[in-house]
Parts: sequence; structure tokens; C-alpha cells
Amino acid sequence: MEREQLYKFFEGTASVEEGMNIKSWVENSAENEQAFYEERKMFNALVLHSNLSPDSTLAAKEEKKSTFSKPKTLRRSILKVEWLKMVGVMLLTLSISYFYQQYKQSLYPQSMNIVSVPAGQRANVTLPDGSNVWLNARTTIQYANSFNDNERVVILKGEAYFDITKDEKRPFVVQTEKYNVEVLGTQFNVSAYPGHEEFETALMHGSVKINRPADPNQSIRLVPDQKAVLKDGKLEVTKLDNYDAYRWKEGLICFKDEAFLDIMKCFEKYYGVEIIINNKEALKYYYTGKFRQADGIDYALNILQKDINIKYTKTNDGSIIYIN
Repeated sequence: MEREQLYKFFEGTASVEEGMNIKSWVENSAENEQAFYEERKMFNALVLHSNLSPDSTLAAKEEKKSTFSKPKTLRRSILKVEWLKMVGVMLLTLSISYFYQQYKQSLYPQSMNIVSVPAGQRANVTLPDGSNVWLNARTTIQYANSFNDNERVVILKGEAYFDITKDEKRPFVVQTEKYNVEVLGTQFNVSAYPGHEEFETALMHGSVKINRPADPNQSIRLVPDQKAVLKDGKLEVTKLDNYDAYRWKEGLICFKDEAFLDIMKCFEKYYGVEIIINNKEALKYYYTGKFRQADGIDYALNILQKDINIKYTKTNDGSIIYIN
């Protein structure tokens, strides 16, 4: 790198493009970085003592004589001007550094991890901060390789059980299509499947805040043993008295005095099928029991057939199930 270009950068007269070229050159090798700092020291010394180009040795000597012969007030003014110049150079350097970081991020955005769980399965994920997350069937979570200094953000589509590592300086935020859930360190369950009207957050330990970015007035806090459920467009807080519903992370689908229709909706979410109920008598039934998710929907429906007077059929591809 030519000294003239470096001094132009130090003086604050370099363009942003020239500054970017210098920064790239510095970062190319340790030798370049060392040369940059050596030239910076030389430039600083010249600014403080002579205010002249380093290539003019004779002129520097003459200027040095005249400088020391000037009155103290004038010398103070010169030093003040040079100090202001140095501050200006420092500010320009910081500005270029910030611009470079923004430019680099726009070209090379931080890589993201995306984990998707197929129908009828579940998965366990450890996040960069050590937090542990269980993902239910047909769930996708997206998060950065490393969280930033201000917050820890994940994007959730589906259902997940979070056990969050406490970090008071960096809140943990779960973003969903409907609401965001913010915590510091706690255990909670979030269900927010795309294409479904439902949204639910259940709190086991700690504290969470639920808010809707599109409507700041819709913000609530939960305490342990509470859950928030979306009903008629608003969040309704109720007591959490049945933890079996969240044993899905153990591979179990549990129901306690649950309506047949709600059980079918649950099967639709977990197994990725559409269930059409032609037998309206089935809607009168409530069911208590549990199934292993890995056993599949056919096993669950066969069990229900023994207790409820229903029959079911499926399309050839298995995507639609009819309850008759």
C-alpha cells in the first residue's frame, strides 16, 4: 500500500471506497497490519511536531525552527488545530469501520440454523447459549449460530418446550406468527402452528411476557402454573392444572377428559393430515388416555374405535382421513 494513500486516510481526506480498500489491505496479513500501525505512528509524530509531509526533510527542519520561534499563544493554537485534526481522523476511522461492518453483514449475513421435525416425530436441540429446546412434530425453529450482545432470538413455527439459560443482560425472545414470548430464564411451552388459529403459552417456572408486535396494547405477563390461550382474537389467562398435555416431549400424546373434536385437531397438527368427521355422534364423546406418538395415527384411531362407535377410512396417499 502506497504511503500517500495511507496518509490521505490518516488526514481524513480519503473516500469511503479508499478507506474500504485500506481496511481490506490491513486485514489481508499480519505484516500489512504492522506496517499500517508503523505508518500511523510516523504520521502522528509528524502531525504533533511539524505539521509537514514526511518527504520534505529540509522544509521540516526550517518549519521546526520557525515553530519554536513562534509565540506561545500561536503554538497553542497550532497544537489545538492538530489535535482537532487527529480527533477528526479517529472519527472517520470509526465511521469507516462501522460502515465496513454493516457492508460486510449485508454481503455475508450471519448464517442461520434451521431445524425441522417431520410428522409423528420430535427432536431435541441445544442452542448457542446452552438453552435446551424440545421440538414437537411438524415444527421448525430458526436461530443464529451465535446470539448477539443484546438479545437471543429464535423463530418458531409449531410447538416447542423451552428450558432457557438465564442471562439478565440478554432477554430470550421466541417469535411466532401471532405473538412474541420474552423471557430471561425459565421453562415454558409455546404452541403456534402455521395455518392454525390457536396460540398457547404455558409457564412452568420463571416468568414470561407475551406481546403482539402489531398491537403493543396486547401484552401480558404469566406467573408459574398459568397459560395464555388465544380465544376470539384475545389472550385469555387460565390456571395450568394438567401437565400431561406437555408430555409430548417424552413422545406421549395425553388427553384428560378431552373432546373428540379437539383430539382430532391434535392429530392433524402432529401427523400432518386432514381429518373430516362425517359421524357427528362422535363429537359427543370425551376421552382420557395416552398414545405413543411414534406408534402412528392408525394405532391411535384403532384404539379409539374400540371405545367409540366409529370407523375411519383414508385416501390412497393417506393425507385425508374420514371419520364415519
